[in-house]
Amino acid sequence: MAKNTISRSRAGGRAARRAMRTAPNFEMLPALVGKLPNCDVMDGDQVDRIDAASMDILENVGVQFRDQIALEDWKKAGADVVGEMVYFDRGLIRELIASIPTDFTYFARDPNKNVSLGGRNAMFVPMTGAPYLRDLEDVRRNPTLDDLAMFHKLSHMLPALHSSAHHIVEPYDHPISQRHLRITYSSMKHSDKTFMGMTTSAKNAEDVMDMCAILFGDDFLESHAVTTGNCNGNSPLVWDETMLGAMRAFCRRNQPVLCSPFVLGGANTPANVPATVAQLNAEALSALAYTQVIRKGAPAIYGHYLSTVSMKSGAPMAGTPEISLMNFMIGQMARFYGIPWRTSSALGGAKTFDAQAGYESATTLSAVIHSGANYIWHSAGWNEAGMHCSVAKFIVDAEQCEMAYRMAEGPNWGDFDAALDAISDIGPAGHFLGHEHTQENFQTAYFMPELFDNNSIEQWAAEGSIEITKRALSKARKLLLEYQEPRLDPAKDEALTAYIKRREREIPASDELNQSY
Repeated sequence: MAKNTISRSRAGGRAARRAMRTAPNFEMLPALVGKLPNCDVMDGDQVDRIDAASMDILENVGVQFRDQIALEDWKKAGADVVGEMVYFDRGLIRELIASIPTDFTYFARDPNKNVSLGGRNAMFVPMTGAPYLRDLEDVRRNPTLDDLAMFHKLSHMLPALHSSAHHIVEPYDHPISQRHLRITYSSMKHSDKTFMGMTTSAKNAEDVMDMCAILFGDDFLESHAVTTGNCNGNSPLVWDETMLGAMRAFCRRNQPVLCSPFVLGGANTPANVPATVAQLNAEALSALAYTQVIRKGAPAIYGHYLSTVSMKSGAPMAGTPEISLMNFMIGQMARFYGIPWRTSSALGGAKTFDAQAGYESATTLSAVIHSGANYIWHSAGWNEAGMHCSVAKFIVDAEQCEMAYRMAEGPNWGDFDAALDAISDIGPAGHFLGHEHTQENFQTAYFMPELFDNNSIEQWAAEGSIEITKRALSKARKLLLEYQEPRLDPAKDEALTAYIKRREREIPASDELNQSY
Protein backbone atom coordinates (compact mmCIF):
# COMPACT_ATOMS: atom_id res chain seq x y z
CA MET A 1 0.00 0.00 0.00
CA ALA A 2 2.83 2.34 0.77
CA LYS A 3 4.36 1.67 -2.65
CA ASN A 4 1.10 2.56 -4.40
CA THR A 5 0.95 5.81 -2.46
CA ILE A 6 4.48 6.64 -3.51
CA SER A 7 3.87 6.02 -7.19
CA ARG A 8 0.65 8.07 -7.22
CA SER A 9 2.24 11.07 -5.51
CA ARG A 10 5.30 11.18 -7.68
CA ALA A 11 3.48 11.90 -10.88
CA GLY A 12 4.33 15.51 -11.68
CA GLY A 13 5.38 16.17 -8.07
CA ARG A 14 9.16 16.16 -8.24
CA ALA A 15 9.39 18.78 -10.96
CA ALA A 16 7.18 21.09 -8.94
CA ARG A 17 9.26 20.54 -5.84
CA ARG A 18 12.46 21.15 -7.79
CA ALA A 19 11.07 24.41 -9.16
CA MET A 20 10.09 25.46 -5.65
CA ARG A 21 13.62 24.74 -4.39
CA THR A 22 15.28 26.85 -7.06
CA ALA A 23 12.85 29.78 -6.98
CA PRO A 24 14.12 32.80 -4.99
CA ASN A 25 12.41 33.26 -1.66
CA PHE A 26 12.71 36.60 0.09
CA GLU A 27 9.82 36.13 2.49
CA MET A 28 10.78 37.29 5.97
CA LEU A 29 10.72 34.70 8.71
CA PRO A 30 8.31 35.55 11.54
CA ALA A 31 9.70 36.63 14.88
CA LEU A 32 11.67 33.77 16.34
CA VAL A 33 9.76 31.96 19.08
CA GLY A 34 12.52 30.17 20.98
CA LYS A 35 11.69 26.69 22.22
CA LEU A 36 15.07 25.65 23.60
CA PRO A 37 15.58 25.88 27.37
CA ASN A 38 17.36 29.06 28.40
CA CYS A 39 20.85 28.56 29.75
CA ASP A 40 20.68 29.78 33.34
CA VAL A 41 24.18 29.83 34.83
CA MET A 42 23.07 31.38 38.13
CA ASP A 43 20.87 29.88 40.82
CA GLY A 44 18.21 31.94 42.56
CA ASP A 45 20.54 33.06 45.34
CA GLN A 46 23.10 34.32 42.81
CA VAL A 47 20.44 36.28 40.91
CA ASP A 48 19.48 37.87 44.23
CA ARG A 49 23.16 38.68 44.91
CA ILE A 50 23.50 40.50 41.57
CA ASP A 51 20.24 42.36 42.20
CA ALA A 52 21.29 43.36 45.72
CA ALA A 53 24.74 44.48 44.54
CA SER A 54 23.21 46.57 41.75
CA MET A 55 20.73 48.19 44.12
CA ASP A 56 23.57 48.98 46.52
CA ILE A 57 25.47 50.67 43.68
CA LEU A 58 22.39 52.72 42.77
CA GLU A 59 21.75 53.77 46.38
CA ASN A 60 25.29 54.39 47.60
CA VAL A 61 27.64 54.89 44.63
CA GLY A 62 25.11 56.65 42.43
CA VAL A 63 24.92 57.33 38.70
CA GLN A 64 26.06 60.52 37.02
CA PHE A 65 23.44 62.13 34.76
CA ARG A 66 25.19 64.84 32.74
CA ASP A 67 21.96 66.53 31.71
CA GLN A 68 20.09 69.30 33.52
CA ILE A 69 16.66 68.23 32.30
CA ALA A 70 17.20 64.67 33.55
CA LEU A 71 18.46 65.95 36.91
CA GLU A 72 15.31 68.05 37.36
CA ASP A 73 13.19 65.08 36.30
CA TRP A 74 14.87 62.89 38.91
CA LYS A 75 14.35 65.48 41.65
CA LYS A 76 10.63 65.54 40.86
CA ALA A 77 10.54 61.72 40.80
CA GLY A 78 11.95 61.56 44.34
CA ALA A 79 15.58 60.58 43.76
CA ASP A 80 18.40 62.14 45.79
CA VAL A 81 20.24 64.52 43.43
CA VAL A 82 23.60 66.03 44.44
CA GLY A 83 25.14 68.06 41.62
CA GLU A 84 25.17 65.65 38.66
CA MET A 85 25.02 62.57 40.88
CA VAL A 86 21.73 60.75 41.33
CA TYR A 87 21.18 58.31 44.21
CA PHE A 88 18.21 55.98 43.88
CA ASP A 89 16.08 54.29 46.47
CA ARG A 90 15.67 50.68 45.36
CA GLY A 91 11.95 50.91 45.95
CA LEU A 92 11.76 53.79 43.47
CA ILE A 93 13.73 51.81 40.89
CA ARG A 94 11.51 48.75 41.27
CA GLU A 95 8.35 50.84 41.07
CA LEU A 96 9.47 52.56 37.86
CA ILE A 97 10.71 49.51 35.97
CA ALA A 98 7.53 47.63 36.86
CA SER A 99 5.64 49.83 34.37
CA ILE A 100 7.82 48.77 31.39
CA PRO A 101 5.82 46.45 29.09
CA THR A 102 7.02 42.85 29.21
CA ASP A 103 6.37 42.54 25.48
CA PHE A 104 5.16 44.59 22.52
CA THR A 105 4.91 44.46 18.74
CA TYR A 106 6.95 46.35 16.16
CA PHE A 107 4.73 47.55 13.33
CA ALA A 108 6.38 47.59 9.90
CA ARG A 109 5.39 49.40 6.71
CA ASP A 110 4.26 45.97 5.49
CA PRO A 111 1.92 44.60 8.18
CA ASN A 112 2.98 41.07 7.24
CA LYS A 113 6.41 41.98 8.63
CA ASN A 114 5.28 43.08 12.07
CA VAL A 115 7.45 41.50 14.76
CA SER A 116 6.53 40.57 18.33
CA LEU A 117 9.23 41.16 20.95
CA GLY A 118 9.58 39.97 24.52
CA GLY A 119 9.13 36.69 26.35
CA ARG A 120 10.33 33.96 23.99
CA ASN A 121 9.95 36.21 20.92
CA ALA A 122 13.19 37.40 19.32
CA MET A 123 14.38 39.26 16.22
CA PHE A 124 17.65 39.56 14.30
CA VAL A 125 18.93 43.03 13.37
CA PRO A 126 21.99 43.79 11.21
CA MET A 127 25.02 45.72 12.41
CA THR A 128 25.19 49.50 12.46
CA GLY A 129 27.76 52.25 12.71
CA ALA A 130 30.63 51.04 10.51
CA PRO A 131 32.88 53.87 9.23
CA TYR A 132 34.22 51.54 6.49
CA LEU A 133 32.92 48.69 4.38
CA ARG A 134 34.36 45.78 2.47
CA ASP A 135 32.43 46.13 -0.76
CA LEU A 136 31.29 43.80 -3.55
CA GLU A 137 34.92 43.51 -4.63
CA ASP A 138 36.05 42.92 -1.02
CA VAL A 139 37.83 46.30 -1.02
CA ARG A 140 37.96 48.19 2.29
CA ARG A 141 36.91 51.83 1.78
CA ASN A 142 34.73 54.66 3.04
CA PRO A 143 31.01 54.10 2.42
CA THR A 144 28.55 56.29 0.51
CA LEU A 145 24.77 56.70 0.58
CA ASP A 146 24.59 54.20 -2.30
CA ASP A 147 26.49 51.67 -0.19
CA LEU A 148 24.05 52.22 2.66
CA ALA A 149 21.13 51.70 0.26
CA MET A 150 22.75 48.45 -0.86
CA PHE A 151 22.79 47.12 2.70
CA HIS A 152 19.19 48.20 3.28
CA LYS A 153 18.21 46.32 0.11
CA LEU A 154 20.07 43.20 1.24
CA SER A 155 18.44 43.45 4.69
CA HIS A 156 15.07 43.63 2.97
CA MET A 157 15.73 40.43 1.02
CA LEU A 158 17.38 38.21 3.64
CA PRO A 159 14.67 36.17 5.41
CA ALA A 160 16.19 35.94 8.90
CA LEU A 161 16.79 39.69 9.24
CA HIS A 162 13.73 41.30 10.79
CA SER A 163 14.90 44.91 10.48
CA SER A 164 16.72 47.14 8.01
CA ALA A 165 18.58 48.96 10.87
CA HIS A 166 19.76 52.57 10.23
CA HIS A 167 23.38 53.55 9.40
CA ILE A 168 24.68 50.07 8.76
CA VAL A 169 27.57 51.98 7.25
CA GLU A 170 28.35 55.67 7.69
CA PRO A 171 27.76 57.58 4.39
CA TYR A 172 30.73 59.90 3.97
CA ASP A 173 29.34 61.67 0.91
CA HIS A 174 26.87 63.70 2.99
CA PRO A 175 27.41 66.28 5.77
CA ILE A 176 27.51 64.79 9.27
CA SER A 177 24.87 67.19 10.58
CA GLN A 178 22.38 66.09 7.89
CA ARG A 179 23.17 62.39 7.48
CA HIS A 180 20.46 61.19 9.85
CA LEU A 181 17.79 62.44 7.43
CA ARG A 182 19.13 60.54 4.42
CA ILE A 183 19.92 57.48 6.53
CA THR A 184 16.37 57.34 7.90
CA TYR A 185 14.87 57.83 4.46
CA SER A 186 17.02 55.00 3.08
CA SER A 187 15.73 52.71 5.86
CA MET A 188 12.14 53.62 5.00
CA LYS A 189 12.49 53.62 1.21
CA HIS A 190 14.45 50.48 0.44
CA SER A 191 12.73 48.12 2.86
CA ASP A 192 9.27 47.72 4.33
CA LYS A 193 10.57 46.01 7.48
CA THR A 194 10.90 47.79 10.78
CA PHE A 195 14.05 49.86 11.24
CA MET A 196 16.20 51.67 13.78
CA GLY A 197 16.11 55.42 14.38
CA MET A 198 19.13 57.69 14.82
CA THR A 199 19.94 58.87 18.32
CA THR A 200 23.16 60.76 17.61
CA SER A 201 21.63 63.93 19.08
CA ALA A 202 18.33 64.98 20.60
CA LYS A 203 17.50 67.04 17.52
CA ASN A 204 18.39 64.12 15.23
CA ALA A 205 16.06 61.92 17.24
CA GLU A 206 13.27 64.50 16.98
CA ASP A 207 13.74 64.61 13.21
CA VAL A 208 13.48 60.82 13.06
CA MET A 209 10.26 60.94 15.07
CA ASP A 210 8.86 63.55 12.68
CA MET A 211 9.71 61.32 9.71
CA CYS A 212 8.09 58.33 11.41
CA ALA A 213 4.97 60.45 11.96
CA ILE A 214 4.89 61.24 8.22
CA LEU A 215 5.24 57.56 7.34
CA PHE A 216 2.83 56.10 9.90
CA GLY A 217 0.82 59.02 11.31
CA ASP A 218 1.10 60.89 14.64
CA ASP A 219 -1.76 59.01 16.24
CA PHE A 220 -0.33 55.67 15.14
CA LEU A 221 2.96 56.37 16.94
CA GLU A 222 1.08 57.03 20.17
CA SER A 223 0.04 53.39 20.44
CA HIS A 224 2.38 51.47 18.11
CA ALA A 225 6.14 50.85 18.14
CA VAL A 226 7.55 51.46 14.65
CA THR A 227 11.26 52.04 15.24
CA THR A 228 14.00 51.60 17.84
CA GLY A 229 16.40 54.09 19.40
CA ASN A 230 19.69 53.06 20.98
CA CYS A 231 21.05 54.99 23.95
CA ASN A 232 24.56 54.02 25.04
CA GLY A 233 25.80 54.67 28.53
CA ASN A 234 29.34 55.73 29.36
CA SER A 235 30.52 53.02 31.68
CA PRO A 236 31.21 53.24 34.53
CA LEU A 237 27.93 54.79 35.71
CA VAL A 238 27.47 57.80 33.42
CA TRP A 239 24.62 58.86 31.12
CA ASP A 240 25.28 61.94 28.99
CA GLU A 241 23.19 64.76 27.55
CA THR A 242 23.24 63.45 23.96
CA MET A 243 21.85 60.04 24.84
CA LEU A 244 19.36 61.31 27.42
CA GLY A 245 18.02 63.94 25.04
CA ALA A 246 17.52 61.31 22.33
CA MET A 247 15.90 59.01 24.89
CA ARG A 248 13.37 61.73 25.74
CA ALA A 249 12.56 62.29 22.06
CA PHE A 250 11.75 58.59 21.56
CA CYS A 251 9.96 57.94 24.86
CA ARG A 252 7.73 61.01 24.53
CA ARG A 253 6.47 59.55 21.24
CA ASN A 254 6.05 56.12 22.86
CA GLN A 255 8.85 54.55 20.82
CA PRO A 256 11.15 51.93 22.40
CA VAL A 257 14.76 52.60 23.28
CA LEU A 258 17.61 50.25 24.05
CA CYS A 259 19.21 51.29 27.34
CA SER A 260 22.72 50.04 26.63
CA PRO A 261 25.72 50.34 28.94
CA PHE A 262 28.91 50.08 26.87
CA VAL A 263 31.00 47.45 28.59
CA LEU A 264 34.71 46.90 28.02
CA GLY A 265 35.30 44.23 30.60
CA GLY A 266 38.42 44.91 32.65
CA ALA A 267 38.73 48.51 31.39
CA ASN A 268 35.51 50.29 32.37
CA THR A 269 34.28 47.50 34.63
CA PRO A 270 36.01 45.35 37.26
CA ALA A 271 38.07 42.41 36.00
CA ASN A 272 35.46 39.97 37.28
CA VAL A 273 32.42 38.61 35.46
CA PRO A 274 29.77 38.77 38.25
CA ALA A 275 30.93 42.24 39.36
CA THR A 276 30.82 43.44 35.75
CA VAL A 277 27.25 42.20 35.44
CA ALA A 278 26.31 43.89 38.73
CA GLN A 279 27.66 47.23 37.47
CA LEU A 280 26.10 46.83 34.03
CA ASN A 281 22.79 45.89 35.63
CA ALA A 282 22.83 49.03 37.80
CA GLU A 283 23.59 51.19 34.76
CA ALA A 284 20.84 49.62 32.69
CA LEU A 285 18.26 49.86 35.50
CA SER A 286 18.98 53.57 36.04
CA ALA A 287 18.27 54.31 32.36
CA LEU A 288 15.28 51.97 32.16
CA ALA A 289 13.81 53.71 35.18
CA TYR A 290 14.35 57.09 33.54
CA THR A 291 12.32 56.02 30.48
CA GLN A 292 9.37 55.64 32.84
CA VAL A 293 9.99 59.03 34.41
CA ILE A 294 9.76 60.47 30.88
CA ARG A 295 6.61 58.52 30.02
CA LYS A 296 5.12 55.84 32.22
CA GLY A 297 4.37 52.68 30.27
CA ALA A 298 6.66 53.52 27.34
CA PRO A 299 8.30 50.41 25.87
CA ALA A 300 11.97 50.00 26.71
CA ILE A 301 14.58 47.30 26.24
CA TYR A 302 17.32 46.27 28.68
CA GLY A 303 20.41 46.69 26.53
CA HIS A 304 24.17 46.40 26.60
CA TYR A 305 27.23 46.18 24.43
CA LEU A 306 29.63 43.53 25.70
CA SER A 307 33.31 43.20 25.05
CA THR A 308 36.31 42.13 27.06
CA VAL A 309 39.63 43.94 26.80
CA SER A 310 42.96 42.38 25.91
CA MET A 311 45.43 43.07 28.67
CA LYS A 312 48.17 42.73 26.04
CA SER A 313 47.03 45.59 23.82
CA GLY A 314 43.93 47.23 25.33
CA ALA A 315 41.94 46.22 22.25
CA PRO A 316 38.37 44.96 22.63
CA MET A 317 37.91 41.22 22.17
CA ALA A 318 34.92 39.25 20.89
CA GLY A 319 33.88 35.62 21.05
CA THR A 320 35.47 35.06 24.47
CA PRO A 321 33.97 32.69 27.06
CA GLU A 322 33.29 35.55 29.45
CA ILE A 323 31.08 37.34 26.92
CA SER A 324 28.93 34.23 26.60
CA LEU A 325 28.74 33.86 30.38
CA MET A 326 27.71 37.50 30.75
CA ASN A 327 25.00 37.07 28.12
CA PHE A 328 23.60 34.13 30.07
CA MET A 329 23.65 36.14 33.29
CA ILE A 330 22.15 39.30 31.78
CA GLY A 331 19.37 37.20 30.27
CA GLN A 332 18.55 35.91 33.73
CA MET A 333 18.52 39.42 35.19
CA ALA A 334 16.28 40.78 32.43
CA ARG A 335 13.82 37.93 33.00
CA PHE A 336 14.03 38.56 36.76
CA TYR A 337 12.77 42.11 36.14
CA GLY A 338 10.38 41.08 33.35
CA ILE A 339 11.93 43.38 30.71
CA PRO A 340 12.78 42.50 27.07
CA TRP A 341 16.52 42.60 26.48
CA ARG A 342 19.03 43.23 23.74
CA THR A 343 22.38 41.71 22.95
CA SER A 344 24.83 41.50 20.02
CA SER A 345 25.63 38.34 18.10
CA ALA A 346 28.03 38.48 15.14
CA LEU A 347 30.83 40.47 16.75
CA GLY A 348 34.49 39.96 15.95
CA GLY A 349 37.84 41.65 15.59
CA ALA A 350 39.11 39.96 12.41
CA LYS A 351 40.34 42.27 9.66
CA THR A 352 39.03 40.11 6.84
CA PHE A 353 36.33 37.51 6.48
CA ASP A 354 38.58 34.73 7.70
CA ALA A 355 38.39 31.82 10.12
CA GLN A 356 38.72 34.15 13.12
CA ALA A 357 35.68 36.11 11.94
CA GLY A 358 33.66 32.93 11.62
CA TYR A 359 34.69 31.44 14.95
CA GLU A 360 34.12 34.65 16.93
CA SER A 361 30.68 35.25 15.46
CA ALA A 362 29.53 31.63 15.67
CA THR A 363 30.65 31.32 19.30
CA THR A 364 28.72 34.42 20.32
CA LEU A 365 25.64 33.58 18.24
CA SER A 366 25.37 30.12 19.76
CA ALA A 367 25.47 31.53 23.27
CA VAL A 368 22.97 34.26 22.38
CA ILE A 369 20.46 31.69 21.12
CA HIS A 370 20.72 29.84 24.42
CA SER A 371 20.55 33.05 26.48
CA GLY A 372 16.94 33.88 25.59
CA ALA A 373 17.80 37.29 24.07
CA ASN A 374 14.98 39.23 22.41
CA TYR A 375 16.55 42.00 20.31
CA ILE A 376 19.61 40.44 18.69
CA TRP A 377 21.57 43.33 17.20
CA HIS A 378 24.75 43.38 15.10
CA SER A 379 23.65 40.06 13.60
CA ALA A 380 25.11 40.59 10.13
CA GLY A 381 28.24 42.16 8.68
CA TRP A 382 30.22 43.15 11.78
CA ASN A 383 34.00 42.84 11.46
CA GLU A 384 37.19 44.55 12.63
CA ALA A 385 35.58 45.44 15.99
CA GLY A 386 32.81 47.25 14.13
CA MET A 387 35.15 49.37 12.02
CA HIS A 388 33.84 47.85 8.80
CA CYS A 389 30.79 46.05 7.51
CA SER A 390 31.71 43.23 5.14
CA VAL A 391 29.28 42.48 2.32
CA ALA A 392 30.48 38.87 2.22
CA LYS A 393 30.14 38.42 5.97
CA PHE A 394 26.75 40.17 5.91
CA ILE A 395 25.42 37.49 3.56
CA VAL A 396 26.90 34.55 5.47
CA ASP A 397 25.91 35.96 8.87
CA ALA A 398 22.32 36.24 7.65
CA GLU A 399 22.38 32.57 6.69
CA GLN A 400 23.86 31.77 10.10
CA CYS A 401 20.88 33.57 11.63
CA GLU A 402 18.59 31.29 9.60
CA MET A 403 20.45 28.29 10.96
CA ALA A 404 20.23 29.61 14.52
CA TYR A 405 16.54 30.30 13.98
CA ARG A 406 16.02 26.70 12.89
CA MET A 407 17.90 25.33 15.89
CA ALA A 408 16.01 27.53 18.34
CA GLU A 409 12.69 26.15 17.03
CA GLY A 410 13.67 22.79 18.49
CA PRO A 411 12.97 19.32 17.05
CA ASN A 412 9.98 18.90 14.74
CA TRP A 413 7.68 16.16 16.02
CA GLY A 414 4.89 16.85 13.54
CA ASP A 415 5.62 13.98 11.16
CA PHE A 416 7.26 11.63 13.65
CA ASP A 417 4.77 8.79 13.07
CA ALA A 418 4.98 9.10 9.28
CA ALA A 419 8.78 9.00 9.48
CA LEU A 420 8.60 5.84 11.60
CA ASP A 421 6.36 4.29 8.94
CA ALA A 422 9.10 4.99 6.40
CA ILE A 423 11.46 2.80 8.42
CA SER A 424 8.99 -0.07 8.06
CA ASP A 425 8.69 0.58 4.31
CA ILE A 426 12.45 0.56 3.67
CA GLY A 427 13.64 -2.08 6.12
CA PRO A 428 17.24 -3.22 6.59
CA ALA A 429 19.99 -2.30 4.09
CA GLY A 430 17.87 0.10 2.04
CA HIS A 431 17.99 3.88 1.70
CA PHE A 432 15.44 6.61 2.17
CA LEU A 433 16.39 8.97 -0.68
CA GLY A 434 13.54 7.94 -2.94
CA HIS A 435 10.90 7.43 -0.30
CA GLU A 436 7.89 9.72 -0.49
CA HIS A 437 8.34 10.88 3.10
CA THR A 438 11.90 12.02 2.30
CA GLN A 439 10.76 13.72 -0.91
CA GLU A 440 8.03 15.57 0.91
CA ASN A 441 9.99 16.55 4.00
CA PHE A 442 13.71 16.85 3.29
CA GLN A 443 13.56 20.60 2.77
CA THR A 444 12.29 21.18 6.28
CA ALA A 445 13.86 18.18 8.02
CA TYR A 446 17.44 19.35 7.61
CA PHE A 447 18.75 22.85 6.96
CA MET A 448 20.77 22.99 3.74
CA PRO A 449 23.20 25.94 3.78
CA GLU A 450 23.50 27.65 0.45
CA LEU A 451 26.86 29.26 1.18
CA PHE A 452 28.73 26.30 2.68
CA ASP A 453 30.38 23.92 0.20
CA ASN A 454 29.90 20.30 1.21
CA ASN A 455 30.92 18.68 -2.06
CA SER A 456 34.01 16.50 -2.54
CA ILE A 457 37.31 18.28 -3.01
CA GLU A 458 37.38 16.99 -6.58
CA GLN A 459 34.01 18.57 -7.38
CA TRP A 460 35.00 21.75 -5.57
CA ALA A 461 38.19 21.97 -7.63
CA ALA A 462 36.33 21.23 -10.87
CA GLU A 463 33.97 24.14 -10.11
CA GLY A 464 36.85 26.58 -9.69
CA SER A 465 37.97 26.09 -6.05
CA ILE A 466 35.75 28.96 -4.98
CA GLU A 467 36.05 29.89 -1.30
CA ILE A 468 33.26 31.29 0.83
CA THR A 469 34.06 35.01 0.44
CA LYS A 470 33.72 34.78 -3.33
CA ARG A 471 30.56 32.66 -3.05
CA ALA A 472 29.01 35.18 -0.67
CA LEU A 473 29.85 38.15 -2.90
CA SER A 474 28.34 36.35 -5.89
CA LYS A 475 25.20 35.76 -3.84
CA ALA A 476 25.08 39.47 -2.90
CA ARG A 477 25.32 40.53 -6.55
CA LYS A 478 22.57 38.07 -7.49
CA LEU A 479 20.30 39.39 -4.73
CA LEU A 480 20.81 42.98 -5.79
CA LEU A 481 19.92 42.11 -9.39
CA GLU A 482 16.71 40.50 -8.13
CA TYR A 483 15.82 43.32 -5.73
CA GLN A 484 12.41 44.90 -6.15
CA GLU A 485 11.78 48.06 -4.19
CA PRO A 486 8.73 47.79 -1.92
CA ARG A 487 6.24 50.44 -3.03
CA LEU A 488 6.14 53.50 -0.80
CA ASP A 489 2.94 55.51 -0.93
CA PRO A 490 3.73 58.41 -3.36
CA ALA A 491 2.13 61.05 -1.12
CA LYS A 492 4.17 59.90 1.89
CA ASP A 493 7.31 59.69 -0.23
CA GLU A 494 6.76 63.25 -1.41
CA ALA A 495 6.13 64.44 2.16
CA LEU A 496 9.30 62.73 3.40
CA THR A 497 11.49 64.21 0.67
CA ALA A 498 9.97 67.65 1.27
CA TYR A 499 10.70 67.34 4.99
CA ILE A 500 14.30 66.32 4.29
CA LYS A 501 14.84 69.26 1.92
CA ARG A 502 13.40 71.71 4.47
CA ARG A 503 15.50 70.36 7.32
CA GLU A 504 18.64 70.36 5.16
CA ARG A 505 18.03 74.05 4.49
CA GLU A 506 17.63 74.66 8.23
CA ILE A 507 20.54 72.57 9.50
CA PRO A 508 24.01 73.96 8.73
CA ALA A 509 25.96 71.55 6.52
CA SER A 510 28.85 71.01 8.90
CA ASP A 511 31.03 68.32 10.36
CA GLU A 512 29.16 68.62 13.63
CA LEU A 513 26.13 66.84 14.99
CA ASN A 514 22.74 68.47 14.58
CA GLN A 515 22.63 69.91 18.08
CA SER A 516 24.21 73.38 18.16
CA TYR A 517 21.94 75.73 16.23
